[in-house]
Amino acid sequence: MKQPYYLIVLGMGLVTYLPRWLPLFFLSRRKLPGWMVSWLELIPVAILSALLIPELITGGTPRQLILLQPEMWVAIPTFGFAFLTKSLGGTVIFGMILFWLVGTVI
Repeated sequence: MKQPYYLIVLGMGLVTYLPRWLPLFFLSRRKLPGWMVSWLELIPVAILSALLIPELITGGTPRQLILLQPEMWVAIPTFGFAFLTKSLGGTVIFGMILFWLVGTVI
């Protein structure tokens, strides 16, 4: 009965690993057109936006639009700090301190 679980874990690992490895393997030896490189550079920003924006502007059950919740007040200066410093560690610490400060005030 335990063998199917190992096969499931192995299958999930392959399904996770192959989509990352295949483009790297096939595209690392080729010169990509400039428009494609520019387009690919937008993917991390799009993913980050898709993950963060719903959490920052909606809340409650069922979901409602709440534009001025504390998370949004923390996110705006944290995004500014990240843009100016380009420091991941500094941005995380800055955001955590701001979130703590907003939590103690509210």
